[in-house]
Amino acid sequence: SETTSLRKCQAMTSQVSEWAGLLLFGIQLSGFETKIQFLYALGVHVSASEDLGCRRGEFSRKHYGSVELLISSDADGAIQRAGRFRVENGSIDEASDYTPGTWRRTDVHLENPEYHTRWYFKYFLGKVHQNYVGMDAEKNPFFLSVVLSDQNNQRVPQYRAILWRKTGTLKISLPYSPTKTLSVKSILSAMNVDRFEKGPREILNPEIQKDLLVLEEQEGSVNFKFGVLYAKDGQLTDDEMFSNESGSENLDKFLNLLGDTICLQGWAGYRGGLDTKNDTTGINSIYTVYQGHELMFHVSTMLPYSKENKQQVERKRHIGNDIVTIVFQEGDDASPSFKPSMIRSHFTHIFALVRYNSQNDSYRLKIFSEESVPLFGPPLPSPPVFTDHQEFRDFLLVKLINGEKATLETPTFAQKRQRTLDMLIRSLNQDLMPDMPKNMLNRRSFSDVLPESPKSARKKEEARQAEFVRVGQALKLKTIVRGDAPTSLVTTGLCRKEPWESQSFCSSFPYDIVCGDSWGQSLLVATDSAGVMLLEDSPTLPPVQVFDKTLTVKQMHLLEPQDLLIARADKGKDARLYVYRLSTLKRGIEERQLVRTKYDSRENKLEKTKGCHLYSINTHHGVELRIVAAIRNKLLLITRKQSRLDCLSSIATVTGTTDSPVEEFQYIREICLCDSPVVMALVDGPTGENDHMICVAYRHQFDLINESTGDAYRLHHVDSNRVNFVSAIDVYEDGEAGLLLCYNNICVYKKVCPFNGATPMIQPNTSDFHFSWNQMPNAIVCAFPYILAFTTDSIEIRLVVNGNLVYTAVVPELQLTASRSDIYFISSAPINSASNCSSRDTSSQSSPQTPTGYEMPVFPSPLGDGEAPSKHIYKIPLSNLVGRSIERPLKSPLVNKVLTAPAPSVIGPTPMIASTTSLSLSRMEIKEIASRTRKELLGDETEKNEQENQGGRTEENSRDKHH
Repeated sequence: SETTSLRKCQAMTSQVSEWAGLLLFGIQLSGFETKIQFLYALGVHVSASEDLGCRRGEFSRKHYGSVELLISSDADGAIQRAGRFRVENGSIDEASDYTPGTWRRTDVHLENPEYHTRWYFKYFLGKVHQNYVGMDAEKNPFFLSVVLSDQNNQRVPQYRAILWRKTGTLKISLPYSPTKTLSVKSILSAMNVDRFEKGPREILNPEIQKDLLVLEEQEGSVNFKFGVLYAKDGQLTDDEMFSNESGSENLDKFLNLLGDTICLQGWAGYRGGLDTKNDTTGINSIYTVYQGHELMFHVSTMLPYSKENKQQVERKRHIGNDIVTIVFQEGDDASPSFKPSMIRSHFTHIFALVRYNSQNDSYRLKIFSEESVPLFGPPLPSPPVFTDHQEFRDFLLVKLINGEKATLETPTFAQKRQRTLDMLIRSLNQDLMPDMPKNMLNRRSFSDVLPESPKSARKKEEARQAEFVRVGQALKLKTIVRGDAPTSLVTTGLCRKEPWESQSFCSSFPYDIVCGDSWGQSLLVATDSAGVMLLEDSPTLPPVQVFDKTLTVKQMHLLEPQDLLIARADKGKDARLYVYRLSTLKRGIEERQLVRTKYDSRENKLEKTKGCHLYSINTHHGVELRIVAAIRNKLLLITRKQSRLDCLSSIATVTGTTDSPVEEFQYIREICLCDSPVVMALVDGPTGENDHMICVAYRHQFDLINESTGDAYRLHHVDSNRVNFVSAIDVYEDGEAGLLLCYNNICVYKKVCPFNGATPMIQPNTSDFHFSWNQMPNAIVCAFPYILAFTTDSIEIRLVVNGNLVYTAVVPELQLTASRSDIYFISSAPINSASNCSSRDTSSQSSPQTPTGYEMPVFPSPLGDGEAPSKHIYKIPLSNLVGRSIERPLKSPLVNKVLTAPAPSVIGPTPMIASTTSLSLSRMEIKEIASRTRKELLGDETEKNEQENQGGRTEENSRDKHH
């Protein structure tokens, strides 16, 4: 009996040691997944939101391919050409143990969509707005356009401003205040333009709208032409590929998937450089409309063929001058594959290799991008095989469009665009010089639409504005009819769920929320006047008060695996950090004990944190939790580190422990700074041994502090007169630390590489990049592949890897509440879910001169007199954002449940940002809409004849394949 007991004890001791070793090894090598396995082995509950929340800052650019040197040789083996291309072939890891089909595909999005980026056409043209001209300190002319936009009657008035410079356009939104005037110089200052050679003066000539529209069109065409090159099995040179006189049955099937076959002679749509009069570039071609973009395909077998000309110059003249080319190659995977170096073209930057497998009726895709092309999505699935042909078509067309837009940002094209913009801006400035005395006002504020002036002058101003609007609307109508307008905003179709769609969490909440954090499926919030309350995701359960109003919480973190609540309460000298056991709070709620007061929390104070105005914790808190508390210009480092055996008992159960976890915390060291920090973030070192760092923001800089030594290193200097620090977010690219630094309306990514143990190496890196938000954010949330900016009245959604805009949603009086796991935010106006689909269906009947609110939720009418505004809380499940981008399933047992099962909720999901599968109108339909409104806009009776002529033409060939 004693021997048996001894063996059992030895086995248990061995198992505990093995678990402890697994934990140590997991922290250093396998990271988060091993820690989750360990905690589940102990029976510790780890929420799936916590699981995903710790991973959302981890991302990899390897999903977008790797750069390779590709060499092409002739039949004798001699090298012909070589080039460096980024090759995307799906994120295939031979060592992985997952099965095909379990990988979740990323969502397919058009990046920088024109209906979000072409501001002048959408918000300015045909509306009353102001245009200014000036000259900066370097004597470079610039133009500024400003409009007071009501966001399509969304009760969100704001100023939109566009700054036109030779380096490109800068867009920004500024909040409107009826009591505070806004000057031209204050807008330019927000754009970091503070010094002038010549101050801005207003341009009153309505013809300026045509010139500014030309400047906006330099951003790139809204229509695209793509090459399609047919390659037979075994063909390895471009001469062989271009000499294929005809295609094959598989090619015809692929072309039919891409678009419609149209007759070029007499074609009235976008022609992509093809001859539509004399058939010199072939008789037929392939054309389609996708999400408002007209696409023309230059198909090699449809272009003129010459038996005498082996190089087929006429075919190369078109396909060789396409930025993006599809190569449709016959043969199986064992056949010699296409390489971009086989094509002699200095203009084509992206090749999409398509192969068809007739055995399983699937398409395989491979992307080659010239090395200088920035990353663009969507990343290829793994494996990059598509059995759903419609899904393949959507993926391919979006990939091609995004690829051409990305190519325009390469140095070659960017320099050409900058020279063109510089020439256009200088030429326009010179043309306006003679008219300055009569067409400009030196002193004019646009705080009001109509300036205060005498009655006679006011009538004259109203007449000028009426003419200004008439000219703009006529120009907008002409642009739409010509097919050069971003008409993606005129869409119709069924609603399609997007990963950022929100769910209604609490339809009405009477208090102002200061901060909050999620607790399972519930939300713990600190209010300004009612203490701390627990909100359940159910309309039948009232809020439960946890602390009364004597404890004024300003910041909180709720860590379920640690059984811990951290809160910063009070302000000024009385501010402190408090720590609580969640199990104790939960037991008090279940047993309906009295609401806790500040007096009841005296045993939960971390005494040395008196005067704390800010604190931060590490993202991957695992077993060692690190807290940095800022007390004026002093940082206090605190840890909660337990022994292995203590970890097994205290994390899994709280039986036998005190109600307060204060004794478990230890003060490590103090670090003095040169100023009080405004923003902080903790960065995990690669080894965890004396190489952790703290990012702090103060004055005009972001500094990196070594936790062990207190040494400071300059990370980034902010070159601006006024700085509004927003956040610093620690992210980990392939395990290496990086930081997203956000200030004003700028976001900068800096990679931090360890060097010589504890000294970080901070220097310009090819991985670093920056981008600008369209509006100054109040908070930033990173959820790979997305990064979300929460402003006062909108949510701006971009991609982490390149900063490209994906979506903008208008949400009045927006406030972010919690984002550590699921995202919770507050809006003053409820969202009418019933109108989400119907509003999209009616957009096609809207007048073209009034852009429809494609990205805007529909809100009810303004509040009546005496009606108090209510607070509505919405939730974006983190699993919707992060779960779709995970390359393979997480090792956590709960993850599959969260990713596949709907969130339990009594209230049905209420989409905040209703999206549609963009079923674009054909060109003929757009012309019909334009013709119906021409009489109203211009009073031109003769356009009825054009409408009748256009109505007689067939629309079949110009419809999108979705129809």
